[in-house]
Amino acid sequence: MDTKYIIGAIVIIVVIIGVALYAGGAFTKPEGKITIVGSTSVQPVAEKLAEAYHNANPDVNITVQGGGSSVGLKSVQDGTAQIGTYSSKLSSEKAPGIEQYVIANDGICIIVNKDSNVTDLTADQVKEIFAGNDSSYTVVTREEGSGTRDAFIDLIMGGKNGTNITKSAIVQSSTDAVKQAVAGNPNAIGFMSLADVDDSVKVVKIDGVEPSEATVKDGSYKIQRPFLFLTKGAATGVTLEFINWCLSAEGQKIVQEEGAVPV
Repeated sequence: MDTKYIIGAIVIIVVIIGVALYAGGAFTKPEGKITIVGSTSVQPVAEKLAEAYHNANPDVNITVQGGGSSVGLKSVQDGTAQIGTYSSKLSSEKAPGIEQYVIANDGICIIVNKDSNVTDLTADQVKEIFAGNDSSYTVVTREEGSGTRDAFIDLIMGGKNGTNITKSAIVQSSTDAVKQAVAGNPNAIGFMSLADVDDSVKVVKIDGVEPSEATVKDGSYKIQRPFLFLTKGAATGVTLEFINWCLSAEGQKIVQEEGAVPV
């Protein structure tokens, strides 16, 4: 056989092998382990995202835990979690070296017992109630370190230097615990994530505006905050792939199905 034909055949084979190897590498399924810790408001959304991603990528194992936003931040800072979840705005001064990814937005709902006659309150009325200036209500709140509590204080109570939540408030350590406490007390009032509301409680309009995906998106409902994924430095590897998937159309569809507001 002519030498030039042999060389040509070898070149073609090498090119074919190279293309095959490149294609194989480009479409390699991700693998690894991701631990997600933090906000109990973000937790249900994160669990559904993790479940769907694992189903599509079985070699990626994702564990999702609650504990509160402050626990999420600490877990990322000390390296015990790849992703921390946080449910309020977070300043770079409070979290130096921490990368923030907004995966959804959320309204903070004011809730009362489903048998209550209350349907609409002004923001000022809510502030007075949670300050303990209306004895007809039993105030239910979240614990210190809760992202939902921090956002509520910033948006309703005037921030850390504003009005304090009454010391007589019943303090709960999770979103579900707040919901159950309000559902079980005819005089109770509390606050919780729009994404986690169900018919066991009644949602109150604020200044005539009902919290919903539409009113959070258009800004007419003012009591809203971001759902954050936090990483120590910029995300890399399988963690980055997962976050990018969460922000894709497929991931954001799940966010919407879980009652949060897509970004």
